[in-house]
Amino acid sequence: MPIVSNEPAAAHPAHYPAAQPAQIVREYGPFAGSPSVGGVSYDGQRVWAATGAQLVAFDPASGETTRTLPCAADAGTAFDGKHLYQIAEKRIDKIDPESGRVLASIPAPGGGGDSGLTWAEGSLWVGNYRDRKIHQIDPATGAIRRTIESNRYVTGVTWVDGELWHATWEADESELRHVDAQSGAVLERVAMPQGAFVSGLESDGAGLFYCGGGGSGKVRAVRRPRTARS
Repeated sequence: MPIVSNEPAAAHPAHYPAAQPAQIVREYGPFAGSPSVGGVSYDGQRVWAATGAQLVAFDPASGETTRTLPCAADAGTAFDGKHLYQIAEKRIDKIDPESGRVLASIPAPGGGGDSGLTWAEGSLWVGNYRDRKIHQIDPATGAIRRTIESNRYVTGVTWVDGELWHATWEADESELRHVDAQSGAVLERVAMPQGAFVSGLESDGAGLFYCGGGGSGKVRAVRRPRTARS
């Protein structure tokens, strides 16, 4: 069963693990014509950033922009190994990354309050910002399969090595949190520096998280804690 918390949104309960400081190893952007970054994803070679009116792909080694796809790109972005998925207001679009064509659309579970997006275990996982929830949904229909609750606003969502992580952005603070995928219990916390907010989150499948930087227009690469890989 998910955790339902009645604690104040800004509180960090005493039983939560102490937050580790984030190790930001690189920053990318801002990108031309893109004043902000929402969702981020990674296709194994390129990082994709949702910038409102387009998806921008860049090489994480060089930082060079390699593709732009004009599309509605308001928040979370995901990659299933073949297609991109993109939150666009109240829907999630399935996109061919080569042509940019929208192949299908499903309703977003938060009805416009959706934030992070990732792909894992044959499902899309969607952050619901102000409702402080993560929904696992059917990628073909949008039907909710289960829901995990948080006590903080949820932005980005990602899976890596069987671990569920999500980003928070609330009360001028942002964290990356490793949570139990069944209960929602907080297992690890990584605190971002003051002013470095996280609007989207994706793992590279190894030692880095890519974090959308909201109105900064940047994507930040943050080192994944060693404890998460031990």
